[in-house]
Amino acid sequence: MLKTGSIAPEIEATTTGGSLFTLSAQTDLCTVIYFYPKAFTPGCTAETKRFRDNYVELTLAGAALVGVSTDDSATQCKFAADLRAPFPLIADHDRAISNAYDVLWPLLGMAQRVTYIIAPDRTVLAAMRHEIRIRKHSDEVLRFVHEMRVAAEAK
Repeated sequence: MLKTGSIAPEIEATTTGGSLFTLSAQTDLCTVIYFYPKAFTPGCTAETKRFRDNYVELTLAGAALVGVSTDDSATQCKFAADLRAPFPLIADHDRAISNAYDVLWPLLGMAQRVTYIIAPDRTVLAAMRHEIRIRKHSDEVLRFVHEMRVAAEAK
Protein backbone atom coordinates (compact mmCIF):
# COMPACT_ATOMS: atom_id res chain seq x y z
CA MET A 1 0.00 0.00 0.00
CA LEU A 2 1.07 3.55 -0.59
CA LYS A 3 1.91 5.47 2.55
CA THR A 4 0.33 8.70 3.73
CA GLY A 5 2.38 11.61 2.42
CA SER A 6 3.64 9.80 -0.68
CA ILE A 7 2.77 10.97 -4.19
CA ALA A 8 0.05 8.92 -5.86
CA PRO A 9 0.92 7.61 -9.31
CA GLU A 10 -0.82 9.35 -12.19
CA ILE A 11 -3.94 7.72 -13.55
CA GLU A 12 -5.13 8.33 -17.10
CA ALA A 13 -7.83 5.85 -17.97
CA THR A 14 -11.14 5.62 -19.78
CA THR A 15 -14.06 5.22 -17.40
CA THR A 16 -17.22 3.19 -17.72
CA GLY A 17 -18.94 6.38 -18.90
CA GLY A 18 -16.46 6.70 -21.76
CA SER A 19 -14.72 9.79 -20.40
CA LEU A 20 -11.04 10.12 -19.62
CA PHE A 21 -10.18 10.21 -15.91
CA THR A 22 -6.89 11.95 -15.18
CA LEU A 23 -5.91 12.12 -11.52
CA SER A 24 -3.73 15.22 -11.89
CA ALA A 25 -6.66 17.10 -13.50
CA GLN A 26 -8.90 16.67 -10.44
CA THR A 27 -9.61 19.96 -8.71
CA ASP A 28 -11.93 18.88 -5.91
CA LEU A 29 -10.98 19.07 -2.22
CA CYS A 30 -9.79 15.48 -2.64
CA THR A 31 -10.22 12.41 -4.82
CA VAL A 32 -11.34 9.13 -3.29
CA ILE A 33 -10.03 6.15 -5.24
CA TYR A 34 -11.30 2.81 -4.06
CA PHE A 35 -9.92 -0.49 -5.30
CA TYR A 36 -12.00 -3.65 -5.17
CA PRO A 37 -11.20 -7.22 -6.27
CA LYS A 38 -13.99 -8.30 -8.62
CA ALA A 39 -17.30 -6.95 -9.90
CA PHE A 40 -20.48 -8.85 -9.06
CA THR A 41 -19.09 -10.49 -5.93
CA PRO A 42 -21.06 -9.95 -2.70
CA GLY A 43 -18.44 -7.78 -0.97
CA CYS A 44 -17.61 -5.65 -4.00
CA THR A 45 -21.27 -5.16 -4.83
CA ALA A 46 -21.98 -4.12 -1.23
CA GLU A 47 -19.02 -1.72 -1.20
CA THR A 48 -19.98 -0.08 -4.49
CA LYS A 49 -23.59 0.26 -3.30
CA ARG A 50 -22.36 1.98 -0.11
CA PHE A 51 -20.30 4.43 -2.15
CA ARG A 52 -23.26 4.93 -4.50
CA ASP A 53 -25.57 5.62 -1.56
CA ASN A 54 -23.06 8.08 -0.07
CA TYR A 55 -22.05 9.68 -3.38
CA VAL A 56 -24.05 12.88 -2.95
CA GLU A 57 -22.71 13.34 0.57
CA LEU A 58 -19.13 12.86 -0.61
CA THR A 59 -19.65 15.23 -3.54
CA LEU A 60 -21.19 17.92 -1.33
CA ALA A 61 -18.22 17.56 1.02
CA GLY A 62 -15.94 18.29 -1.94
CA ALA A 63 -14.68 14.85 -2.94
CA ALA A 64 -14.46 13.24 -6.35
CA LEU A 65 -14.94 9.46 -6.37
CA VAL A 66 -13.70 6.71 -8.67
CA GLY A 67 -13.64 2.92 -8.34
CA VAL A 68 -10.99 0.63 -9.84
CA SER A 69 -10.98 -3.16 -10.23
CA THR A 70 -9.01 -5.67 -12.23
CA ASP A 71 -12.05 -6.60 -14.32
CA ASP A 72 -12.16 -6.09 -18.06
CA SER A 73 -13.94 -3.07 -19.51
CA ALA A 74 -17.11 -4.92 -20.55
CA THR A 75 -17.57 -6.39 -17.06
CA GLN A 76 -16.86 -3.05 -15.41
CA CYS A 77 -19.39 -1.27 -17.68
CA LYS A 78 -22.07 -3.87 -16.92
CA PHE A 79 -21.33 -3.61 -13.20
CA ALA A 80 -21.62 0.20 -13.29
CA ALA A 81 -24.89 0.01 -15.21
CA ASP A 82 -26.43 -2.72 -13.05
CA LEU A 83 -25.60 -0.84 -9.82
CA ARG A 84 -26.47 2.57 -11.31
CA ALA A 85 -23.12 3.94 -10.14
CA PRO A 86 -23.25 7.75 -10.50
CA PHE A 87 -19.45 7.95 -10.38
CA PRO A 88 -16.85 6.58 -12.78
CA LEU A 89 -15.44 3.09 -12.55
CA ILE A 90 -12.19 2.10 -14.23
CA ALA A 91 -11.29 -1.32 -15.59
CA ASP A 92 -7.69 -2.23 -14.79
CA HIS A 93 -7.50 -5.50 -16.70
CA ASP A 94 -3.74 -5.21 -17.26
CA ARG A 95 -3.30 -4.39 -13.54
CA ALA A 96 -1.06 -1.40 -14.28
CA ILE A 97 -2.96 0.93 -11.94
CA SER A 98 -3.28 -1.69 -9.19
CA ASN A 99 0.46 -2.43 -9.43
CA ALA A 100 1.35 1.26 -9.29
CA TYR A 101 -0.83 1.68 -6.18
CA ASP A 102 0.56 -1.51 -4.60
CA VAL A 103 -2.83 -3.08 -3.91
CA LEU A 104 -2.55 -6.50 -5.59
CA TRP A 105 -2.79 -9.65 -3.52
CA PRO A 106 0.35 -11.73 -4.01
CA LEU A 107 -0.32 -14.81 -6.16
CA LEU A 108 -4.02 -13.95 -6.68
CA GLY A 109 -3.44 -10.95 -8.92
CA MET A 110 -6.63 -9.25 -7.73
CA ALA A 111 -6.86 -5.91 -5.98
CA GLN A 112 -7.19 -5.70 -2.23
CA ARG A 113 -10.04 -3.61 -0.84
CA VAL A 114 -8.03 -0.39 -0.38
CA THR A 115 -9.16 3.22 -0.57
CA TYR A 116 -6.88 6.21 -0.98
CA ILE A 117 -7.85 9.80 -0.34
CA ILE A 118 -5.69 12.00 -2.52
CA ALA A 119 -5.12 15.77 -2.54
CA PRO A 120 -5.18 17.78 -5.79
CA ASP A 121 -1.35 17.77 -5.80
CA ARG A 122 -1.55 13.91 -5.72
CA THR A 123 -0.34 13.62 -2.12
CA VAL A 124 -1.84 10.58 -0.38
CA LEU A 125 -3.78 11.99 2.56
CA ALA A 126 -5.12 8.67 3.85
CA ALA A 127 -5.01 4.98 3.01
CA MET A 128 -7.68 2.62 4.34
CA ARG A 129 -7.93 -1.14 4.05
CA HIS A 130 -10.84 -3.25 5.24
CA GLU A 131 -11.38 -6.60 3.56
CA ILE A 132 -14.31 -7.77 5.65
CA ARG A 133 -15.88 -4.80 7.46
CA ILE A 134 -17.08 -2.95 4.37
CA ARG A 135 -19.41 -0.62 6.29
CA LYS A 136 -16.49 0.53 8.49
CA HIS A 137 -14.47 1.17 5.35
CA SER A 138 -16.92 3.62 3.77
CA ASP A 139 -17.71 5.20 7.16
CA GLU A 140 -14.01 6.01 7.63
CA VAL A 141 -13.87 7.59 4.19
CA LEU A 142 -16.91 9.77 4.90
CA ARG A 143 -15.56 10.83 8.29
CA PHE A 144 -12.15 11.72 6.85
CA VAL A 145 -13.62 13.75 3.96
CA HIS A 146 -15.95 15.61 6.33
CA GLU A 147 -13.02 16.44 8.63
CA MET A 148 -11.10 17.76 5.61
CA ARG A 149 -14.06 19.95 4.64
CA VAL A 150 -14.39 21.37 8.15
CA ALA A 151 -10.63 22.10 8.28
CA ALA A 152 -10.73 23.78 4.87
CA GLU A 153 -13.67 25.95 5.85
CA ALA A 154 -11.95 26.97 9.11
CA LYS A 155 -9.04 28.48 7.18
